Amino acid sequence: MRVLVAGGAGYIGSHTCKALARAGHLPIVYDNLQTGHAWAVKWGPLEQGDLNDAETLGEAMRRHRPDAVINFAALAYVGDSVREPTLYYRTNVGGVITLLTAMRAHGVGAIVFSSSCATYGVPERLPIVESNSQAPINPYGRSKRMGEEILRDACAAHGIGAVALRYFNAAGADSEGELGEEHDPETHLIPLVLQAAAGMRRSISVFGTDYETPDGTCIRDYVHVSDLASAHVAALSACRGGHYSAFNLGTGRGVSINQVISRCRAITGRAIVADAEARRPGDPPVLIADASLANATLNWRPCHSDLDSIIHSAWGWMTEHRKRGMVLPKSR
Repeated sequence: MRVLVAGGAGYIGSHTCKALARAGHLPIVYDNLQTGHAWAVKWGPLEQGDLNDAETLGEAMRRHRPDAVINFAALAYVGDSVREPTLYYRTNVGGVITLLTAMRAHGVGAIVFSSSCATYGVPERLPIVESNSQAPINPYGRSKRMGEEILRDACAAHGIGAVALRYFNAAGADSEGELGEEHDPETHLIPLVLQAAAGMRRSISVFGTDYETPDGTCIRDYVHVSDLASAHVAALSACRGGHYSAFNLGTGRGVSINQVISRCRAITGRAIVADAEARRPGDPPVLIADASLANATLNWRPCHSDLDSIIHSAWGWMTEHRKRGMVLPKSR
């Protein structure tokens, strides 16, 4: 298949492009390079453009004639979404509408959508299943829920096939050292802890040490980025005309912030200073996925998502592969 990957120069998008190529597909990256990296586009052509630029997007589709679309293109910082909600709705929701319009114009009938566990908000029960209420507590989560609703309606009205994948905590790096996590600013826990281990920051902040969890810190479900990538490849086969479906992607295992810091200390052999800070508003104590539906329907199982494997791969990217000149200055 020829797959247009919107946001394919980003963290999860670039790992998915590698997985697509390994499966025999051609990934065509469409990215404005605002947060993505041109150096991460290695397995197919790059078309530079914004998802809300209908003319450029349409020209890319006309030129490459994709069979399907995977959409990662979005803004994804929760705090920023609270400060700039209209920007998030314009980008994340408007982009979905522009993309679906272009798909209809060019006869593309299948889409895999990058969604998020943020659509659930504070979970009503654990582990979280797809039938849990979607009650997001910030504009980012609401924008992802709106994207899902638009896709559901488009499937019914226009006969497209859509799959939404609700990620839990993406982490880790490509095992062969070709790709890794490069955000500016970085907000994800594991690279932040490893930056402290590498001397790139003085300490790591732990927001909340008094939660009703075994060690008082938040518990999250970490899933390796390469496992997320394989789910997107599998989801292409689940896109059936007129049908919408959604799947959680996680391990079903919860790990606390203190446990992550402890394993990072053990694996790196470095001292890591952890500063206790006040809780952040809206942080649920525990988020753990039930991914049995993806297991059964997509035949997807995370193979690289034990915590030590995640940390080893992320540490290898941070300390070895980037030093080989694999990371070039960010394209803006």
